[in-house]
Amino acid sequence: MLSPHPLPFSFTAAFCLGIFLLTVPAVVAEQPYRPEVGRFPALEKSHSYRGELVFVDHVNRRGSLRVEGKGTYFRNAPHPFAMLPYGIVRYHGAPADLRDIPLGTVMHARAFLPPDPTISAVPVLPVDNRKKTAGYSGAGIAPAENHVLLLEDEPSHCLRTGMGWKLKELEIDNNQGIIVASREPREGTAGEAGEAREEPMTLDAATRIWRGRECLGVEDLIAEGIWPAVGKKSLEGQSVQLGVTWKPTPSGVFTRFHISDIWLDETAIERAADQQTETHKAFIRSRWMPAWIDDVQYGKFGRATVTATLFGGMDASLYADFQPGIQAAMNASENTLKHAGGNYGPAHMASKGTLLDVTRASGEVPLGSSGIQIRFETDLIIEGIRPGRVVRVRPAGWPQVNVPREEFLGDGGFSHEDRFPTPAIFPKY
Repeated sequence: MLSPHPLPFSFTAAFCLGIFLLTVPAVVAEQPYRPEVGRFPALEKSHSYRGELVFVDHVNRRGSLRVEGKGTYFRNAPHPFAMLPYGIVRYHGAPADLRDIPLGTVMHARAFLPPDPTISAVPVLPVDNRKKTAGYSGAGIAPAENHVLLLEDEPSHCLRTGMGWKLKELEIDNNQGIIVASREPREGTAGEAGEAREEPMTLDAATRIWRGRECLGVEDLIAEGIWPAVGKKSLEGQSVQLGVTWKPTPSGVFTRFHISDIWLDETAIERAADQQTETHKAFIRSRWMPAWIDDVQYGKFGRATVTATLFGGMDASLYADFQPGIQAAMNASENTLKHAGGNYGPAHMASKGTLLDVTRASGEVPLGSSGIQIRFETDLIIEGIRPGRVVRVRPAGWPQVNVPREEFLGDGGFSHEDRFPTPAIFPKY
């Protein structure tokens, strides 16, 4: 059973989304909202939906969700989305990259209209598209709000909003069956508004069951006598966290989700979050911290002082590496966070210099921002470092490595078409 006590500080600190998010209601914005370039949009103005991740183009920070609607789910066409430059991905309650999310995972999205439709990396749709009905699929499966601020799997969504799942009843045969469960506020939390609704979901022999540091299967709980081999059993509202996916369902049921993972206690979900956090920390240290430029004060002969805001959603230890007085490098980036230039490594063309100041904002910080602003002095500023532009920053203590070819733009001669790879990207044989 999940403990009613709050998660320990070491675990909650790793979230780095900001405690304020627990109080933000998951509501649909009444009117479509288009973020302003250079400003972090308010989460409550976003449109929310969920669906199965069916395609990922991780290097361009985009993909497709089969969005849940009121119609026949399997007929819903995949709906493209793009992550905003400061958009945050969460997996197992920890920071993540799109490459970390297995296909089939059901994700919760909080999204906006494209800030600048002329450079959108996915189709631009009529602003009222989420109200349109698509045949047997129903309404809402292709919202125009396809630029994502927050993309999170089921346990991340529940941990952020103070929710959890209560298992009501199990029916099983041959290591597979159906669990009836409802998402409800966790004890000691306000949770989300709305009445709890019981939902039947399938499970099978591939479902992973996490207990403490153990990874079990359905057959293990049957062998221990906790679950029956055949038949029904009341689970008496057992509190857990669930990983949710979708699989084709027999018996003419068009919308029924599948349980990929069950975390039986806090030790289990904390361990999953810790492992994912370490994966993401290694990734960011090799690709550099993303940020955008607030201001540039130009000096003589290429000198400049640059003020930038680091993007949010990372582990606290990454931000702790930004300290006044240390050496750093800043490289221009595309809105997909690809490095601009990298044939000789991203540091080859980057501006080098010193971090003069590192300041933290007081009060509430919008999602997407870390609330941390750096002031960086360089003696040779590059073209891509201008107000409003996205950059990546590497403190001197992080490894200086080359990134794979698909994760950087060419050294000159590239165009916006590089955002949309064609068959020409493949080798000629």
